[in-house]
Amino acid sequence: MATSADTFPAGFLVGASTSAHQVEGNNLGSDWWALENRDGTPLPERSGDACDSLHRWREDIDLLASLGLNAYRFSIEWARVEPAPGQFSAAMVEHYATMVRYAIERGLQPVLTLHHFTHPLWFTRAGGWEAPDALDRFSAYTAAVAPVIDAGVRTVITINEPNILAVMQTVVRGEGELATGLGGGLPHPHRPTAEALAAAHTRTAAELRRRHPGVAIGWSIANQCVQHLPGGEQQAAAYRHRHEDWYLEHSKADDVVGVQAYTRTIIGPDGIVPPAPEAARTQMGWEYYPPAVGEAVRRTRTMVGDVPVLVTENGIATSDDTQRIAYTTGALQSLAAAIADGVDVRGYLHWSALDNYEWGRWDPTFGLIAVDRNTFARTPKPSAAWLGEIARTGRVPAEAR
Repeated sequence: MATSADTFPAGFLVGASTSAHQVEGNNLGSDWWALENRDGTPLPERSGDACDSLHRWREDIDLLASLGLNAYRFSIEWARVEPAPGQFSAAMVEHYATMVRYAIERGLQPVLTLHHFTHPLWFTRAGGWEAPDALDRFSAYTAAVAPVIDAGVRTVITINEPNILAVMQTVVRGEGELATGLGGGLPHPHRPTAEALAAAHTRTAAELRRRHPGVAIGWSIANQCVQHLPGGEQQAAAYRHRHEDWYLEHSKADDVVGVQAYTRTIIGPDGIVPPAPEAARTQMGWEYYPPAVGEAVRRTRTMVGDVPVLVTENGIATSDDTQRIAYTTGALQSLAAAIADGVDVRGYLHWSALDNYEWGRWDPTFGLIAVDRNTFARTPKPSAAWLGEIARTGRVPAEAR
């Protein structure tokens, strides 16, 4: 899968990603909706109508296709498909299957995520991933959405960022505080949740391979690009294992592994080292660090061996689209260098397609396409056409001017 210095391999995917809760709107049956709308919620803003993509998904797909992209990653919302235990909505299953068929018709390869952070509220109230029947519940849900996969999906991500989902559980339980950015370090993942998610992934992947032979199955891992200063080697190794390597070890038997990276984490003898005061930061407070994705896929390769890699998320929260192009230029160059060195990378999916709800806030704008919060009008940014040209030509971008 090696590439020349200035081109990506034939068949390389270049597209964009979304998640259902962040773009669909009015996800009334989910635990995150309940969190947003409860009295005393710690979240400053609600998702509300989000980007109204539940109704405007055709427009989203048409835009991505017209821009020249060749792949679209989106998720199924479990709470819509199974609004009550054991009660599956045939209409919602068909809705997502129709999205798959339409994406293919418009020249976009769909990459389907089955679980992207949110759960049906009934699942969470019944004990979530620690409930004795949690794995059976998730297995039943994934069986119910088989028609969506059969509509033409070639790559399925079972669970998005299980390592971050386990950290969220630590935070929800009051056992740690979520830092403002990865550079501040993350609380320990909640171990029982992590183990349940790994078990759910392993079981689901096996079941999906039996039902859908030829479909590539994996999960996506958030990579913090852990670096160490002299004297911080052991702490860095422990942090990396706890927050990502343990999850990557569960990817060794998969058909593909999703890599998601945005910035880096530096660890010294006394722990996390914050970015230098003069370092540029994004709207998330993260250090501006374009090489993160290249480092992430190299690290993933050391953990999973020959399992193909798909970059399922990478991007930057910024109001300056020129900065977005510059960041993505650096990211794609680092990715091309890794491919040239023999890392089997099958594609790059930018986060995100739309300026969407960023899990409690609307201010961070990751999107290639701006969305008016009142009219829902979509306006592609220059970065969208720029990335579409890379998808059409397969050329690695030159240094941003």
